[in-house]
Amino acid sequence: MQVAVIGAGAVGCYYGGLLLKAGHDVTFIGRQVHADAINARGLLLDTKTFRGHLPAKAAIDTATLAPPDLVLVCVKSADTETAGRSLAGRLRPETSVLSLQNGVDNAPRLAAVIGHAVIPVVVYVGSEMAGPGHVRHHGGGDLAIGPSPASAALAQTLQAAGIGVTIADDIGKTLWSKLIINCAYNALSAVAGIAYGPMLQVDGTRQVVTSAVQEATTVARACGVAIADDLIDHILNIPEIMPNQMSSTAQDLARGKPSEIDFLNGHVVRKGAELGIATPTNQALQVMVKLADRGKELAQKK
Repeated sequence: MQVAVIGAGAVGCYYGGLLLKAGHDVTFIGRQVHADAINARGLLLDTKTFRGHLPAKAAIDTATLAPPDLVLVCVKSADTETAGRSLAGRLRPETSVLSLQNGVDNAPRLAAVIGHAVIPVVVYVGSEMAGPGHVRHHGGGDLAIGPSPASAALAQTLQAAGIGVTIADDIGKTLWSKLIINCAYNALSAVAGIAYGPMLQVDGTRQVVTSAVQEATTVARACGVAIADDLIDHILNIPEIMPNQMSSTAQDLARGKPSEIDFLNGHVVRKGAELGIATPTNQALQVMVKLADRGKELAQKK
């Protein structure tokens, strides 16, 4: 397949790398530093079972992108519309577009811009860009994709590349459940610069995580989403599963990149305000990250 990865970061390079390793023709669209490294040496895919350079193509925009069979959109939520505009006129009717993004509303936002069906995907992977063109896998890797006429065939293609896939009949519930996980850990990991493993060892952290989850669950249910009662148990077990993982928000702050916090805890705060539901813990976590981000901006100007 001809595959385009829009957003060659930790998520895009991991899944694009697995498809590349499986023999597909993958083009990565991302920042100059990664594009240059990939074009010069290939993508360095660094997983639990494989480490090696894979020859690949990369660019900083879609200007020369041929119409692909499959598009993986992996940009930050704030860049969804920009990514959509970059794909305008470059898709065939049969092209499959997958949104592998945090948050719950990227697929419809993207579809509105490109005028093309977009399949929402929930990502369960711990990965990071360990250097230019170097993606390192920490754990996980399964995907849940929304139902569509193409989903069964896409699942087979992804599974053949070593990616665990389920087709989620209630993708809205799955998206919200992932959002609630992000609301629990992303901000705390970012502000403290701490991995998930030691996080809950700090007194009071478990209570903050539980409060953020309870607020987000209340908002989700008010939106008509049936969140499972045992989600909190799963969330509190995540540090055991991925002890060394830093949240994507932490990685953004460390690299001086804008965070997605307004689309994570911030989304819960906005929806809560619309529905008359108080979300003070999520608001505090959102503001903490924005303050940390602002502090880095001011420090760079001195």
